[in-house]
Amino acid sequence: MSDHPADRRRFKRIPFDARTELSQGEFIWPVKLIDLSLKGLLIERPEPWLGDREQAFFVDIHLSDEIDIAMEVLLTHDDYGQLGFVCRHISLESIERLRRLIELNLEDPQELERELGALIET
Repeated sequence: MSDHPADRRRFKRIPFDARTELSQGEFIWPVKLIDLSLKGLLIERPEPWLGDREQAFFVDIHLSDEIDIAMEVLLTHDDYGQLGFVCRHISLESIERLRRLIELNLEDPQELERELGALIET
């Protein structure tokens, strides 16, 4: 069995391109979203990178001019020019939007139910 994090992943990552902003304190970085899941997201590391990995970040994914997915996230890894975050807090409205987005991008409808069950277990 592999110890690589991707092999242990329980949440399907959805490649997605949307205008995304990462913020922490007074810093706001426009970032390139690589993918997201029910549990978190992966972005390209902005330059200059001045984020404090010990503090929470806020991410705002703009689905349209009026619809966003907003969440509080924690930095879990900084590798190969990419930053991985785990969701710490998300509103009910944003989780519904994220759930629908993932549902539309999964090939197997039962997979969403498995992921939601795994999310509840964590």
